Amino acid sequence: MVQLQTQFPDKENFPFPGNGAMVAGEIMEPDVQIITSGGRSIPAHSRILASASPVLEHLIARPQKRRSSDRKIPILGVPSDAVSVFVQFFYSSKCDEEHMEKYGIHLLALSHVYFVPQLKQRCTRGLAERLTIENVVDVLQLARLCDAPDLYLKCLKLLSNNFKAVEETEGWRFLQSHDPWLELEILQFMDEAESRKKRTRRHREEQSLYLQLSEAMDCLEHICTEGCTSVGPYDMDPSKNKGPCSKFSTCHGLQLSFKHFATCNKRVNGGCLRCKRMWQLLRLHSSICDQADECRVPLCRQFKMKVQLDRKRDDAKWRLLVRKVVSAKAVASLSLAKRKREDEPRVSTNYYRMRSFEPHPN
Repeated sequence: MVQLQTQFPDKENFPFPGNGAMVAGEIMEPDVQIITSGGRSIPAHSRILASASPVLEHLIARPQKRRSSDRKIPILGVPSDAVSVFVQFFYSSKCDEEHMEKYGIHLLALSHVYFVPQLKQRCTRGLAERLTIENVVDVLQLARLCDAPDLYLKCLKLLSNNFKAVEETEGWRFLQSHDPWLELEILQFMDEAESRKKRTRRHREEQSLYLQLSEAMDCLEHICTEGCTSVGPYDMDPSKNKGPCSKFSTCHGLQLSFKHFATCNKRVNGGCLRCKRMWQLLRLHSSICDQADECRVPLCRQFKMKVQLDRKRDDAKWRLLVRKVVSAKAVASLSLAKRKREDEPRVSTNYYRMRSFEPHPN
């Protein structure tokens, strides 16, 4: 996984100054030697190693095959300097940025193998901050082997968002040749991520439609109760002392459709699309309205009576649409004023431009 190094550091690179350490108020001499792949011997204290790692505790406690006063623990497969930093962490509980930059991958592997969770968390965060297009495949493989789910997920997201660039790296070509199962897992994640984006986009579009319908319901009641600019109840002049309302873009579209609905000759035979949508809006209002006896919206009571006489017409899709619009209306009423101002341009589209009132079955 990593290349071995054979150079030896100076004494100043040892995990502790001098040859002794203070343990429980007592100065103790090193009683364990850590042997690295480069042949370096790093002195350490068994009590400190055992308290930091249960794996090292087991290695220290097991009987030696050869009776010798020198206990030796081999830590192989990583650079000697990385082992030195690893042992130093037991004494200081610190790992600086320079060491993380040089040996982060090796330290993550060591912290996982020897079960040092504090160092493992530090390495996971450090490697996540240093992810690049060039190293993301290597870090992904290591995160998978070392059971680091947060780092693994972050690698997948970076790889998914920059797949074209990652495909050109040596790491990806190596992965394709030696780990086809991981390649398949990555491609499945990308496919699921794209599906999630589509579902999220579709959900936002649906919510936008429900908000538009909710706003259209408010404007419908407003026009039929108070009147607005050019259309209003038969017993009042809507243009008298009335300016445009706060939702005038939607309200104006409704007024134009009211005028068209009142004079259209095609609607009798169901041949006018604008009249059909107006009819749907009136029916939707009737399904939501809870004051049919006092309501001034046209056909409100008639629709309610028709539904009571013929329950089969009130199908599941229509009931779902009614619930969604009512829910959108409740959410909109609880939103903050700033949120309403931000959403105003998006939800104030003229209602007659809506393509369909039927909700998605999901």
